[in-house]
Amino acid sequence: MAQRARISLSGTDPMMVDDVCNQIKGISQRTGVDIRGPVPLPTKKLRIACRKSPDGEGSETYDRWEMRIHKRLIDLDADERALRQLMRIQVPDGVNIEIVLRSNRACRQTPSQTATPTGAPPSPLPRPPCLFTA
Repeated sequence: MAQRARISLSGTDPMMVDDVCNQIKGISQRTGVDIRGPVPLPTKKLRIACRKSPDGEGSETYDRWEMRIHKRLIDLDADERALRQLMRIQVPDGVNIEIVLRSNRACRQTPSQTATPTGAPPSPLPRPPCLFTA
């Protein structure tokens, strides 16, 4: 059964995240596997406001700090050779990478195919969105 690897990248520096994405794209071109992405996900902005004055005296002035988390999503065919090269990528300290293996069959099922053999309705829990298309 064919599998796909879903690779989630996140980091505070967009240049480092894009550099890792380019390395993954290079691996897919060298090994000849199919790739989808990188899909840029919305940037999460973490904001904190803190008082400038340490003792509480004077006018209320605040420092506003912000940290941005940039995310990318890549789907890659899970070829053994490609995954071995993927494990050897030098990931910088500021980038987090998560790899999840998924079967192609699980994402291509329609709601009627997910019903149990006894004819019971499928589970009310929503399925995660798939980037895989036929």
